[in-house]
Amino acid sequence: MNRFSAPVPVIGFAAFSGTGKTTLLTRLLPLLSARGLRVGMIKHSHHDFEIDTPGKDSYRLRKAGARQMLIASPHRLAWIAEQPQPREPRLAELLERLDLDTLDLVLVEGFRHEPFPKIELHREATGKPLLFPDDPAIVAIASDAPVDTSLPCLDINEPREIADFILETFKPETTGTQP
Repeated sequence: MNRFSAPVPVIGFAAFSGTGKTTLLTRLLPLLSARGLRVGMIKHSHHDFEIDTPGKDSYRLRKAGARQMLIASPHRLAWIAEQPQPREPRLAELLERLDLDTLDLVLVEGFRHEPFPKIELHREATGKPLLFPDDPAIVAIASDAPVDTSLPCLDINEPREIADFILETFKPETTGTQP
């Protein structure tokens, strides 16, 4: 069901704002990593954001006119590209920017309107409607309340259960090496 030509499974987490996508992912990532998976992450933001700090060289160079800025150290590298015309990013374009040969799995936060396998996160207290009736790409629901569906239902407060579902359903293969 992977709609992209990615050599690794791509699994999304779709929900309305305030449902706890990032909170769940910060609990899920260590569980998947502990099982030997090299996990990549793509996060969508509806807001303008800065990742380099005002006053730092990378920020000053980008603001001075660099359309692309790559900063590297022995510990990490970051690539920043300015969009000449603001537009919504496409998930397929972002996947092309990852080094997929070094990953076993890609998790995606957001991009809920794109057609790729997603786990819907739902909290009853948000008062928001469920997404799955209108999104055939949703493969499971993680909720804090019972949901009337034939889809697999997971407990949103049990990341280990969600990790098991990902491993059983998408069967990402580890390379046997840790990052």
